This record gives sequence, structure tokens and C-alpha cells, in this order.
Amino acid sequence: MNDDYATQNGSVRDALPGLIRIAALAWWRTAEWTVEAYIATLSRLIRAAASGESPTDLFQDTGAELREYLRRLLGVIEADGARPTAEQPAASRNGRGSTEWLREQGAELLRRSADIDFEEDAHPAYARILEVLAPDEARILRLLAMEGAQPSVDVRTGGPLRLVKSDLVAPGLSMIGAEAGCRYVERVPAYLNNLYRLGLIWFSREPLADPLRYQVLEAQPQVADAMREAGRGRTVRRTIHLTPFGEDFCETCIPLEPAEVVELPETEVPAPD
Repeated sequence: MNDDYATQNGSVRDALPGLIRIAALAWWRTAEWTVEAYIATLSRLIRAAASGESPTDLFQDTGAELREYLRRLLGVIEADGARPTAEQPAASRNGRGSTEWLREQGAELLRRSADIDFEEDAHPAYARILEVLAPDEARILRLLAMEGAQPSVDVRTGGPLRLVKSDLVAPGLSMIGAEAGCRYVERVPAYLNNLYRLGLIWFSREPLADPLRYQVLEAQPQVADAMREAGRGRTVRRTIHLTPFGEDFCETCIPLEPAEVVELPETEVPAPD
């Protein structure tokens, strides 16, 4: 009897370090999951608040993500034998972004188009476009809306003979930044690229009818510096103007008269958290 008792005590003592390691590992995995789930959920809430996502979609997505974390913690195997992974996209878990979901959204748009009682004041993309515009970009749009197409030039090597192969030295030089009163004139190329990306402006290869406007532009220091860099360079005249989509956007969203801007109430910018 004493021998059996001693043997059992010895087995427990031998197994004790392993049991302690198992308990510590379980505690660590639980703590790690709790912190990871908290950070992921908090980030999800911040992104949803910034994008204006509906509360229903938010809680559905958050619940699905928490269930996914719990499956990972417990090592749950799906019915098809696959183990859930952290890299599994949210769209595959809740249907958002799937082909079926996208077709449902398209069908809903068609239903709205057939509804004679449905009214849409402006294009639904306008609100999001305003969120990704810089103040200087609004000035550029206002200039194009009020003054029309603006001249631009490319500076190329090769001289006046077009038969000679030429290299592009300076593309898209213009006076748009100065004419629009931009605060950060050095950022005008980036501004124009963003406006082009949004479908608001177009870089045309057709020149304006008035050659005098190009002569004024070609006398600017930036063009003169590019011409010196090109050696026997030449200018290729281009045009920057609003697209029809950009024209409607400016008419809808951009106050064109100075009095309109003065009469607008000042918007308080919330302090960062």
C-alpha cells in the first residue's frame, strides 16, 4: 500500500513540470487572443466610424471576426476539414464583396432606377470625392470651372524638327497653381494627378485656339529652365480641362462666386483624439 502511494506521488511529481507548462501556455494563448481581439475590434470600430458604415454591418462583421479569433484559439476545424486562418478575407465570411453580394447591389440599383418615386439630388460619389480632395485641389477645380481650359506644355529634346527622336524633359508645365492661388504650388502635379484619377479633369493633346496664352506660359521661369536642360529643346502644347463629370461636380459642390464662400458658415474641425 505504501509502495503504491509512493509510486503515485512520484508520478505526480514527475508530471508536475509538464502540467505547469501546459497551464502557462493556455494562459498565454488566452491573454494573447484577448489583446489581439481587443485591438482588432477597436481598429474595426475606428475604420467603420470614419467610413460611415451602418451599425448593422459593423456588428455583423465584428461578431464574425470575434468568432474567427475564438476558432483559432480553440483550433476548431471546419466541416470541410480546413482550418480557419487569419488571412481569410472578411468578404468570404460574411458575403460582402462576393459575386452574389455584388449582383444583389446591382439589382438594387436597377430597382431604384425603375422607381419613379426615388429621387437622387446628386451623384452618390460626390460626397466621397470631397473627402479625398485637398483645399488647393478645390481651388484648381474652381479655376477650371470659371476660366475654362488651361494651357500646359511638355518640354522635349530634339529641336523644332519632329523627325528627330526626342526625349521628354518636363511634362505638363502650367500656370494653374499660380492662377488658382494654390498654397502649395510645388504639389500641383500631384493635385492634377489626383483630380485625373477621380475623373474630374482630362489632359488633352489638343492645344487651345489662342496662341498668346502659350507664349505667356513659355516665358515662365520653369519652362525656360526646362528648355535649357533640354539643350535644343522644343515645347509641345497641351490643354487641361474639366471632364463632363468634373463640370457637374463643380456645379454641384464647388461655390464658384466669392460671395458664396464668404456667406458659408465656418465649420469647426474636431480636435484629434
